[in-house]
Amino acid sequence: MKEDVESLGKVGDTLNVADGYARNFLVPRSLAIEASGKNIKALEHEKKIILHRAETRKKKAEALEEKISGINCTILRLMGEQGKLFGSVSTRDIEELLLKQGIEVDRKNIILKEPIRSFGEFPVKIKLDPGVTVEIKITVVGEAEE
Repeated sequence: MKEDVESLGKVGDTLNVADGYARNFLVPRSLAIEASGKNIKALEHEKKIILHRAETRKKKAEALEEKISGINCTILRLMGEQGKLFGSVSTRDIEELLLKQGIEVDRKNIILKEPIRSFGEFPVKIKLDPGVTVEIKITVVGEAEE
């Protein structure tokens, strides 16, 4: 394995997988290579580099976790006559809100079971790295139509 795959294994592991899975998924995405004699020797050297890179990425994720953990975000949305929210708050809205605060997070890593469709306070999880997840609070506030 050249990269950690959550349900399969970690960097440097030697695994037996189905030929089609390796040929169609793992190898084209550079997640793994075939375990031949030459590749195993090359992987041992590359393993040190990969582990160092993963450690650096995890440290950055933990630093970002410290920065994000205390944040409360407020999103202002239009409110209808019955006090209901127009539309919804999606991961894209949360990504833009965090970007305005100087925090760059890919919206694919923002975990929302479903878009927020009401006013109030909602916990939202953000996956920064495998094993590093932070929870922020999103407050949706309404403003009256003009």
